[in-house]
Amino acid sequence: MPQHPLVKALRSQLALPVMSAPMFIVSGPELVIAQCSSGIIGAMPALNARPQTDLAKWLEQIESALAELRTREPGRPIAPYAVNHIIHESNGRLQEDLAVCEEYKVPLVITSLRAPNDIVGRIHAWGGKVFHDVTTLRHARKAIDAGVDGLILVCAGAGGHAGTLSPFALLGEVRRIYDGPVVLSGAISRGQDILAALAMGADFAYIGTRFIASAEARAQEAYKQMLVEAQASDIVYTPYFTGIPGSYLRPSIMKAGLDPDSLVRSSDEPIGLSSTQSKPWKDIWSAGQGVGSIAAVEPLSHIVDTLKAEYREARAALANDFDAP
Repeated sequence: MPQHPLVKALRSQLALPVMSAPMFIVSGPELVIAQCSSGIIGAMPALNARPQTDLAKWLEQIESALAELRTREPGRPIAPYAVNHIIHESNGRLQEDLAVCEEYKVPLVITSLRAPNDIVGRIHAWGGKVFHDVTTLRHARKAIDAGVDGLILVCAGAGGHAGTLSPFALLGEVRRIYDGPVVLSGAISRGQDILAALAMGADFAYIGTRFIASAEARAQEAYKQMLVEAQASDIVYTPYFTGIPGSYLRPSIMKAGLDPDSLVRSSDEPIGLSSTQSKPWKDIWSAGQGVGSIAAVEPLSHIVDTLKAEYREARAALANDFDAP
């Protein structure tokens, strides 16, 4: 099957077929710049820029740094970046954030929590491409009908507000109805995982948790160290904290004085924690099931170099296995 034009265009700018997940609180301009400079698609949530006026400053910082790098090293792969927008009506600053992204002609936009019917045309008008988060085939159909340019399959094992379907199951169903760009997530933290995602039919791997344990991430140092020490069994999947099922680190829940095995909310208890308690995302830390592959906190460039080496080794090993008589 011929490669989709957008996939071909994006891959030509990458050193590795990877898109970073935009991580609430964690992702900032420093991380995005490091990711794009290392040849993977960097991403951040617009809501991370607080106050809202900081978003323009952040985009200016990213654009200036990448432009300087392109001038200084013209042969180096410099990846595009993405900004994530929550499309749900609860996001009162969506229109302001979109206006800033329009001003800077942000190349890629990741949309979440509602099909982006109302904004796809606006993003296309400035030349941007829209990738939408989906957790089920029904959500995928709605996004396709909205005219998005690509789908991000948020599967079981991913960090944040992950779905419950296996990457094998959801990707197989989506590929029966859609031949456009697909980004796959779900405990992807090694170069071998990236190769597996492509072998399954995805075009890009979606990685988040692995990049939290980077020098450039805005996560607390205790958060990063907890990732280094964690295993897959330390991930708790629960709707307790935000009303939407999400994946969290068990030790951070315990540190907040809660029992991870007894997170039951009474019918009259409001969603979220009070101001006097630990707060979701700030103190209750998110992570995916790929945490067991994180051995140290490193500069982002070192992490990507490791992923590239693992990817090449895995591809060569498979070729040797299956090409042998």
